[in-house]
Amino acid sequence: MLEWLKGILGEGYTEEIDRAVSAEIGKGFVAKADFDAKNTELKTLRGQMEEANRTIERYKALDVEGLQQAAAAWEEKARRAAQEAQEQVAAVRFDARLDAAIGKARGRSTKAIKALLDLDALRSSADPDADIPAALDALAKDSSYLFEPAAAAAYAGGTGTTPAASDPGAALRAAFGLPAQSVN
Repeated sequence: MLEWLKGILGEGYTEEIDRAVSAEIGKGFVAKADFDAKNTELKTLRGQMEEANRTIERYKALDVEGLQQAAAAWEEKARRAAQEAQEQVAAVRFDARLDAAIGKARGRSTKAIKALLDLDALRSSADPDADIPAALDALAKDSSYLFEPAAAAAYAGGTGTTPAASDPGAALRAAFGLPAQSVN
């Protein structure tokens, strides 16, 4: 076990001396492998402790109150942005509803009609589906030039007292004073 001890003691080396020296060495010393393992563990722990100390110093330097204020400001910005987005969506929906109603009422100029309507009252209306057509009807009575007149019913041939001609050219021949064509 202790080969180096044999070289020092030479002929005076015995197994009893080897056991006694080994027992004394075991009390005051550790094996090199155990020492290296503990040394590596110590270096690792020192590195972790230094990193922890640096992290603690960064946390000490943080302005917690400032961060809280910044977080509150961002929350307010997000709330306002969401509210503005909802308002924009509502405005687009209102404009689409109004444009459709103007088209249905046969408006000639959407821009001119919108200029004459009380848009704020219509936007805040409890029942815009009823109030928009009512406002357009009232505007059509006051400013009929902004709306196309209702189309007159198209003339349908053969609905009068004269029977409809079975020959499409009969009316033309009659207009020129030609005799009616005989049907064979």
